Amino acid sequence: MNYVCRKPSIEDMNIKWDYEINNATDDKYNWITWKKEAIERFKNGKTIPYYGYLDGKIICEVTAVIDRSVIKNSEDLIDDRTAYLFAFRTVDEYIGKGYFSKLFKYMINDLKRLGYERVTIGVEPNEIKNKEIYKHLGFDTFIKKDKDIYPDGTAIDVEFYSMNLH
Repeated sequence: MNYVCRKPSIEDMNIKWDYEINNATDDKYNWITWKKEAIERFKNGKTIPYYGYLDGKIICEVTAVIDRSVIKNSEDLIDDRTAYLFAFRTVDEYIGKGYFSKLFKYMINDLKRLGYERVTIGVEPNEIKNKEIYKHLGFDTFIKKDKDIYPDGTAIDVEFYSMNLH
């Protein structure tokens, strides 16, 4: 098997987002909105998406936000040396096989190369498994709590954490 990590093309982003939309159950509106925003932000240099490809198939992703305007209440989350990470996703059949870890390392090395010294993330307080994974990855410094609003108006609580890139 051939596994490659890289930044996607617009065509690749369309494929990945259409996959997410097709697999969404009760929140397709959110996914359709997020697809449009993701592609526009990438085109405008506000985000850097990273994808993992197994034999040419997109199996995982993560996105680095590098422009404050993308994230609500971005204070302490994004600056000239800090990127905010989100959209940590892996196709179910590939979870727990190390692919996302390789993609994460690839992204961190690229962000360091670009001059970033710190990364931040947000996680819902009740997502215990995700919080454990993020802590294992190095996100051990609590920043703040806030709310996020989905395109359909759903409000969620979010805790934010950071990791230094030494």
